Amino acid sequence: MNLLKEKIDQTIENIPDFPSEGIQYKDISPLFLDPVLSREIIQGFTEKAKGKVDLVCGIESRGFLYGVQIAHELNIPFVMIRKAGKLPPPIVAQTYELEYGSATIELKENVIQPGMRVMIHDDVLATGGTAEAAAWLVEKCGGVVTQFSFIAALNYLEGEKKLKSFTEDIVCLTSY
Repeated sequence: MNLLKEKIDQTIENIPDFPSEGIQYKDISPLFLDPVLSREIIQGFTEKAKGKVDLVCGIESRGFLYGVQIAHELNIPFVMIRKAGKLPPPIVAQTYELEYGSATIELKENVIQPGMRVMIHDDVLATGGTAEAAAWLVEKCGGVVTQFSFIAALNYLEGEKKLKSFTEDIVCLTSY
């Protein structure tokens, strides 16, 4: 996995002062320009998920990019967790607090069956608020979060702390 981490670190671009001054934005877009590296990323996730998950939930929108491919590789369903108002009814919703206000995420009702083992996938683990809300949403539907997966983690924001009450299985291919 160290070689994969190195390749990811060499490819992700650091954009200073975006979206505001003082922020060091980690741009994952260049990963998609390298189909070989993208395949290695998918394999990195699937190796750690085999036999542990029955369904992959990807968080809008960047969690869809590799999430659906991980699900296909594992031959299991993929479910989109969307921002409020993007899915037709019936839906299940979860509201959560942000630094300045709140947000709501949703998924289609009855797509997660009771007891299903669920991977929640997104691009970057920052504060963990959105992934935590996604986990609450999965639990509302009767699912069990057995794994979180992220391309990168911003360790200084300590998002992992919010997720450990759901599972200790938190996969981050690289961290900063």
